[in-house]
Amino acid sequence: MDAAAPTFCPDCTLCPRLARFLVNTAHEYPDYHCKPVAPFGELAPKLLIVGLAPGMHGANRTGRPFTGDYAGILLYESLFSLGLSSNPKSVDRNDGLALKGVRITNAVKCLPPENKPLPVEIKTCNQYLAAELAKLESVTAILALGTVAHDAVLIASGLKRSAAKFAHANEHVLPGDRHLVDSYHCSRYNTQTRRLTTEMFQKVLRRAATLAGLQSAA
Repeated sequence: MDAAAPTFCPDCTLCPRLARFLVNTAHEYPDYHCKPVAPFGELAPKLLIVGLAPGMHGANRTGRPFTGDYAGILLYESLFSLGLSSNPKSVDRNDGLALKGVRITNAVKCLPPENKPLPVEIKTCNQYLAAELAKLESVTAILALGTVAHDAVLIASGLKRSAAKFAHANEHVLPGDRHLVDSYHCSRYNTQTRRLTTEMFQKVLRRAATLAGLQSAA
């Protein structure tokens, strides 16, 4: 991937279904962002966290990944506990929160109906993630939140989905000696059902941060 390729387009309409859904959502919620959600964090991070897609009343409302809904609670509290965020709570994109050595992005930049992007939409949006990975030469570790993010990182890295199997806390080596670490998504469902506990998530986040050189090995 050409490092000069666009890493994000604020007016992207390449996925007709998603574009229509954003227009309809904007009519229903005129005060919401209702546009593609840009990555957030340092411009030269060591750790890149990749999520699935903006949530209806979270990033789609606020315009910042994992901000304003339940999914971001565990993520930002955990980042803060490791000294990687200036604040444990992410309320809106103007709250002054800053990340330290970290950047957050999504496999799909637009809100999908029922939080379920279609395979063709994931494939179409992957060009932005691939360009982002190519540009962010500083990144040495990637934390993928969920299977969709895991697969998207593989494809964006020029690999097949079969190149590495997703499982919580699995680790893989990508081209360029980058480390890919897997985690269950920090969604309301996963945390409330205890599929993902606070301890589980903080452990895998610390491991990814350690591989990125942001934490000392314990």
